[in-house]
Amino acid sequence: MVDYHAANNQSSAGGAQTYMGQEDAWDRDLLLDPAWEKQQRKTFTAWCNSHLRKAGTQIENIEEDFRDGLKLMLLLEVISGERLPKPERGKMRVHKINNVNKALDFIASKGVKLVSIGAEEIVDGNAKMTLGMIWTIILRFAIQDISVEETSAKEGLLLWCQRKTAPYKNVNVQNFHISWKDGLAFNALIHRHRPDLIDYDSLRKDDPVTNLNNAFEVAEKYLDIPKMLDAEDIVNTARPDEKAIMTYVSSYYHAFSGAQKAETAANRICKVLAVNQENEQMMEDYEKLASDLLEWIRRTIPWLENRTQEKTVNDMQAKQEDFRDYRCVHKPPKVQEKCQLEISFNTLQTKLRLSNRPAFMPSEGRMMGDINGAWHTLEGAEKGYEEWILSEIRRLERLEHLAEKFHQKAAIHECWTDGKEAMLTQKDYATSTLSEVKALLRKHEAFESDLAAHQDRVEQIAAIAQELNELDYYDSASVNARCQKICDQWDVLGALTHSRKESLERTEKQLETIDELYLEYAKRAAPFNNWMEGAMEDLQDMFIVHNIEEIQGLITAHEQFKSTLPEANKEREAIQSIQAQVQKIAQSNGIKLSGGNPYTSITPESIDTKWEKAMAMVPLRDTALQDELNKQNSNDSLRAKFATQANAVGAYIQEKMEEVGRISIEMNGTLEDQLTHLKEYQKTIMSYMPEINKLEGFHQHIQEALIFDNQYTSYSMEHLRVGWEQLLTTIARTINEVENQILTRDAKGISQEQLYEYRASFNHFDKKRSGQMVSDDFRALLISTGNSLGDGEFTRIMGIVDPNGTGAVTFQAFIDFMSTETTDTDTADQVIASFKILAADKNYITADELRRELPPDQAEYCIARMAPYTGPDTIPGALDYMSFSTALYGESDL
Repeated sequence: MVDYHAANNQSSAGGAQTYMGQEDAWDRDLLLDPAWEKQQRKTFTAWCNSHLRKAGTQIENIEEDFRDGLKLMLLLEVISGERLPKPERGKMRVHKINNVNKALDFIASKGVKLVSIGAEEIVDGNAKMTLGMIWTIILRFAIQDISVEETSAKEGLLLWCQRKTAPYKNVNVQNFHISWKDGLAFNALIHRHRPDLIDYDSLRKDDPVTNLNNAFEVAEKYLDIPKMLDAEDIVNTARPDEKAIMTYVSSYYHAFSGAQKAETAANRICKVLAVNQENEQMMEDYEKLASDLLEWIRRTIPWLENRTQEKTVNDMQAKQEDFRDYRCVHKPPKVQEKCQLEISFNTLQTKLRLSNRPAFMPSEGRMMGDINGAWHTLEGAEKGYEEWILSEIRRLERLEHLAEKFHQKAAIHECWTDGKEAMLTQKDYATSTLSEVKALLRKHEAFESDLAAHQDRVEQIAAIAQELNELDYYDSASVNARCQKICDQWDVLGALTHSRKESLERTEKQLETIDELYLEYAKRAAPFNNWMEGAMEDLQDMFIVHNIEEIQGLITAHEQFKSTLPEANKEREAIQSIQAQVQKIAQSNGIKLSGGNPYTSITPESIDTKWEKAMAMVPLRDTALQDELNKQNSNDSLRAKFATQANAVGAYIQEKMEEVGRISIEMNGTLEDQLTHLKEYQKTIMSYMPEINKLEGFHQHIQEALIFDNQYTSYSMEHLRVGWEQLLTTIARTINEVENQILTRDAKGISQEQLYEYRASFNHFDKKRSGQMVSDDFRALLISTGNSLGDGEFTRIMGIVDPNGTGAVTFQAFIDFMSTETTDTDTADQVIASFKILAADKNYITADELRRELPPDQAEYCIARMAPYTGPDTIPGALDYMSFSTALYGESDL
């Protein structure tokens, strides 16, 4: 229904003069055709009933039902929204006149000067006076406030009709009488505002009754405009009553002007809500992507921090292969996700600034700082895991070498000690001759020398076992058991040796003869034999080297060993000559030798056999050392290949990083040209990826060869990976900055020339060419643009362009600030005013009103987020649109 409350407070001297002119016109109309009176009676009655039904009543006869003044006062209260003085309820004429006078006084208080209309005429049922009074009320409350382009009342209403019906054929509105007789103008007004209700092309100008009835019925059914005219009366009257037509047409104006305001308000709300929904979707996407990335990092870090040791080198190399697969397959997509997340975050913040929304604050733990921190932790864990794998491989190689060496020495020692306990516990000296006893004594002395020579091997075995324990060898238990057995046996041998020596010395006093030559042989043969055994152990010893210098050191030591062989051979020949001398003396003196040398079990044959074995091992050792030298030369070649490629890649990354830095601060072409250039530049950089992969291949060969150092380059693979990732991230961030500048330019209406001017000013004051200005340079820039800044104002501006207090201002923050100074955006007050229109001036709105005025998805969006209204005069289901509107702009929580 039409709301006339806004007209209540408008009154002026000019308005009174207008009504005087209207009253004079009314007096003249009293003498006109009675057919007009019939039309007015019907139209005015319907108009009054359209308002009286709000109060639950109506009139049947316009001159009779207003005679007591009660319904006349009620009508004025309904259309004005004000309370009139309390009516008198008496049935006498004086009571009726008083009530009508109260109504006429109220009309006069609104700036209307009534001429020739008195309370007595109304009480007496004077039809023409009553119609004149109602026409005055209609003019004041329904037509006076119509204004179109500085014209008002009748002229304004006529101009509105002409503009709305201008596009329609057969319609030419020039007045409020004959221009409406064919009914096409009424249908055109409805079709212009509600094309879904009228099929205008099906109407015929030669069928005015059908046209009129169609318009009246549609208006009554769908627009809540009561039927105030009769089609036959209009058609059968040469000149329809102007006042009746104006009264009816004014109802159209008020109905459609309210709909237009609602449509405008709904469009504003839809625009605001669309922006908010898009931003919320971007926030949800960011939260999900951030959560997924943090979850992947959370799952990956424990795997990288796992330090479960393996038992063999092969097991650790399998872990190394798993780590290489993680580096090459699993991590690169996550690097891309992290870059995309940063780009999405920056784009969202830019859109929020452009739509005058508060900055997006991700949920706790999902800020970009949190993600960067987690990523830094991940890369630290990666580095630690890689270093641990390499150190574990070294440790396990060392352990396997030590374990093999331990078992080799233990086997030699156990072979040597086999039968020694039985030998030391026998009582052979009890039945021996003096010479035999002396021989046994010297043999025991030789054994003691042999035992002392083996002491070093026992200590080596114990030392190796100790080192295996310290390096956490997985089979330490069996090593310790074997070592303990050897040490216990060694203690027993020492005790038995001491006991046998005491027994022989007691017997020695009874023995005088001793073969000095045998003794000399035994004493010289035993050390020589031990030397040969030690030499064979050294010739069979395993070795591990990591560079050419180490293998050359082993080759030098081996050459030194070979240089001692001539002297050793002389010693062997000297020992063999002792045995030859014994044979010569025995033959010369007819001495019959029984058995071998009583002082030693080392025979000349065993010495020659071991000597031949040792000499056969020398070329084998030469071959092994030469093979290892070749391997180290090959490794050195791998180092050189990697270094050549690494130095080239490192220089390329450094060069491109510097070029990207220059591009980000130069002004070459439009932003679109710069964006195109940057994307082509990004493709050029990505085309360099095969060189990175080639370097990764060299790095894999180096790792497989267990090469741990490289003197030809200062670059490590990890350093180059980080540099490559930084280069890709920097070019992507620069592209994102240009895209955000395009968004800012398009949203703020900034011209290309203004952007050039902003960039030129920024570059001029960016003394360090770093893409950022310190606060003093920024202040100088503002002063150069004509701003006179006090300390307080400059502090406020710095709070806008540098909210984190870093002391530096980026170009994006600078253009955001400069564009914000001149751009108008939607505000919370505007949105509240729009909702107030939809709510028919109430302080609350209902769900039905939202669904009627807004698209379905945005209506449900508002209903789901609006809090219940708790103010005065509330009704069930009332919603608080004010707090919802302020929440859209960050003034309170939604």
